[in-house]
Formats: sequence, C-alpha cells, structure tokens
Amino acid sequence: MKGAMLAGDSALLPDGEVHPPWPARRVTVGGSMLHVRDTPALSPDAEPAVYVHGLGGSSQNFTDLAGLLADRFAGQAVDLPGFGYSDPSPRYSIPAFAATLIDYLDHAGRGPVHLIGNSLGGSISVRVAALRPDLVRTLTLVSPAMPFLDPRRTAQGPVLPLLALPRAERLMAWALTRITAEQMAEQVLAACFGDTTKVHPQRRAEAMEEIQLRYTVDHYPRAYLGTLRGLVGSFLRAYLPGPDSQWRLAARVQAPTLVIGGLNDKLVDPRVPVQVAKVVPDSRLLILPGVGHVAQMEVPRLVARAIVGMLEEAGSPAT
Repeated sequence: MKGAMLAGDSALLPDGEVHPPWPARRVTVGGSMLHVRDTPALSPDAEPAVYVHGLGGSSQNFTDLAGLLADRFAGQAVDLPGFGYSDPSPRYSIPAFAATLIDYLDHAGRGPVHLIGNSLGGSISVRVAALRPDLVRTLTLVSPAMPFLDPRRTAQGPVLPLLALPRAERLMAWALTRITAEQMAEQVLAACFGDTTKVHPQRRAEAMEEIQLRYTVDHYPRAYLGTLRGLVGSFLRAYLPGPDSQWRLAARVQAPTLVIGGLNDKLVDPRVPVQVAKVVPDSRLLILPGVGHVAQMEVPRLVARAIVGMLEEAGSPAT
C-alpha cells in the first residue's frame, strides 16, 4: 500500500455546465435487460471504462466523474439488476451481481476495462477483478462495501432487523407509503454525503426523480432487502474458511488499484478502505476528510485527479 498520487487539476477537463444524465440504452445479458449509460469519449485514444454503483444507487451516480474523464475514458455506467431501470433478478448477492457484470463485459467485448465501483459496486468489482483479471486494466474502489465486523454502526443499522422477518419486502413497501419521496431523498442525501450543501440543485432534482421511481417499481423492496441480505452474508462468510471470502478475493487482485474513503462515511466504516488497501497487492490509498460515502459525487474532481494519478503512475496509454 502507498499513498495515492493526485494529478494536477489542469490534467482534467475544465468545469463547465452541469451535465444531465448521460444517454442510455438497453442491453440484453443472460436473457435480462441491463440499462446502460454511455459517456461519449472526447478522444479517439480513450480507453474503455465501466462504472458500478452502490446499494440503492444507479448509473446516474457517475455523471460528473465520467464527464471529467471523458477525454481519457469511453465510459459505460450500468444499472445493476433490480436497480435504476434494469430488470429485476432472481438472486441478489455479490456473486450473482459479479456474474452479471462479467457476462456484460464479455458481451461488450471491449477488452480489459478501467473498472470503477462505489460501495456495493466496489465489492462486486473486487470479485470481478479477482476472478477475471483479463477483464480489468485498473480498479478504483470508492468506499467499497467490504466486510467489517459490526454493520450496526452504520446508517443501515436500523434496517438490519428487517432481514430476519418473514415478508420483509411487504413491510418495506408499506414503510415507503409512510414517507414522501421528498423526505426519502433528503434522508438518502444526508446518509451519503458528508456535506449536503455540496449537492447541486440539478443533482438534487435527479435524486428526487430516482426516489420517485422506486415508489412505482414493485420489485424495488425485494431488490434492496435482498441485496442488503447478500452483503451481510458476505460479511459473515469473510471470516470463515474457504476461498470465497471477499478478503481472500481482494488479495488475488492483480490490477493497479486505487482505494478512496471518506472520513465522514456513514454507511461503510471509515477504517475499511485502509484495510482494503493493505490487502490488495498493488494499491494506493486516498482518505478524504469531511467527505462521505459517495466521493465521486461529492468531490468528483479530487476523485478524477486520483484516477489520472494512478494512470500516470501505472503508465497506462490513457495518459
């Protein structure tokens, strides 16, 4: 593990207008529809990149970061099964999500990609990089939801008792009727950001639109609770014997890896990114004071500078 290098701010595209979500298309993978957003590359030499969101998120979580890197990356951000506009899945677990992502990467045939994952997406990306090193050129993990011993210490804690109850999905669906979309959006932003004043009004409006979508999609409670159950299960298995532990998989990652954590993270224990960087062989670490769970949304220029710094250090053609 070493400290992350930050490229100079001039290495990035200048700030401009706040982009709307990037254009979307539907891709059929394994008989199901995945909703994918493409960030048009601004250079013929741009390399393929794939962005993977966290629990309850969507491809829109990478609009700003993908835009800042559009001269280097031809970016594709996926809605994981059951989230955003993608079809639901019969199984919601890290192995199931990773298998879908691997199928998508094989289907796209874009060669090894720069894989960027946030939270749940980080944990999925670790598994993909470990099992299919041929598909991953570099790996960036933003607040990865890797196992830690006491998930009750996070903002997800109050939801955990639901996982043990029968018909938990119905209870969650009922709970959604007891709170407005506006209230839910404010709660989500407060949980994810270290400083909600950094949320641009357009991004706040987009978050509201996504929350409203959840109220109209019957499968969302099952997808959310099923995924949370899968995450907790991965936490328990991580400390048992066997090759399927997320920590053992992290030790197998061969790609140059950047790990980013926010000290104000309310969803993943802020000590986890340090542990991830210690386990992954070729890693560099960036810890951000005052930043929460979604650094790629809260401080996208800093995250982009760290990614470009890794590319420069690793000698990627994207530099």
